[in-house]
Amino acid sequence: MLLQPVDTIDAISPEKFRKEYYERQKPLVIKNLAKDWPAYHKWSWDYFKEIVGDKQVGIYNNTKSDAYTPVNKADDYTTFGEYVDMIRKGPAGWRIFLFNIFDHAPQLTQDFTWPDHLMKGFVKRFPMLFVGGATSITHLHFDIDLSHILHTQFVGKKKVLLFPYEEKEKLYRKPYEVLSYADFSHYQEHNGKPDLEKFPALRLAKGLEVTLEHGDTLFMPAGYWHHMEYLESGFAMSLRALQKGIGGKMKGAWNLVGMRNIDTLMKKTAPRWWDQFKREKAIQSARQEIAKADVAIN
Repeated sequence: MLLQPVDTIDAISPEKFRKEYYERQKPLVIKNLAKDWPAYHKWSWDYFKEIVGDKQVGIYNNTKSDAYTPVNKADDYTTFGEYVDMIRKGPAGWRIFLFNIFDHAPQLTQDFTWPDHLMKGFVKRFPMLFVGGATSITHLHFDIDLSHILHTQFVGKKKVLLFPYEEKEKLYRKPYEVLSYADFSHYQEHNGKPDLEKFPALRLAKGLEVTLEHGDTLFMPAGYWHHMEYLESGFAMSLRALQKGIGGKMKGAWNLVGMRNIDTLMKKTAPRWWDQFKREKAIQSARQEIAKADVAIN
């Protein structure tokens, strides 16, 4: 893989952000965007446990989904307080996905400021909290609605790999899904070496990497692939913004309504055949990328 560091800056003007990152669809880490928010100092495990500790949450392990896995189905359920107690005891490969803590504690929305000065189109009904224990993994994927994301880390450290949407064939994208067949599990532990024998086209993939720490805000442009590993137990908040153009909005709507329903139907009616079909298509597309690279070299 060909990985570069993500541009990192303490602060940025709206004009520079829009010209150099938003319009160019280029990721960026802003170190100080969240440091004036009350949430920066206020949000902690104990605080969240106090206000939503009794709420039931779905938790997810590190196992990659297979042909029979329903979309976004939790692997287990517990209360938020019990989950916090568990991950505090040591490394625990469990994460909470898409927990809308603000539905249960709307006062939390007063603890941060929507960064409308950077971009428009924020979906303000759906800020989301993402929580993980040390060693937990969010496997490589792109967000199905193709929104732009501002992802702020509040507690703990997290390793992030990023790839432009156009790298999808080299990443072995599952057709009709937002996931990859390639497995980047424990990327940090394995010194940045995924299984290149099983997924040889990964050698050609061009992407970015960064480690997020307390207060860092990562701008992920629409459609960017991302893999995340929790180096320490922690949580982050994502703020989503719709794309400006109608084309991007329509593609996101198709993914949510058309693509997802087709995949769900086929998983129910012919899971083995469907998985084999998709796997062969992904491998074929990856081989074509390798062939193109070989021709370019020769």
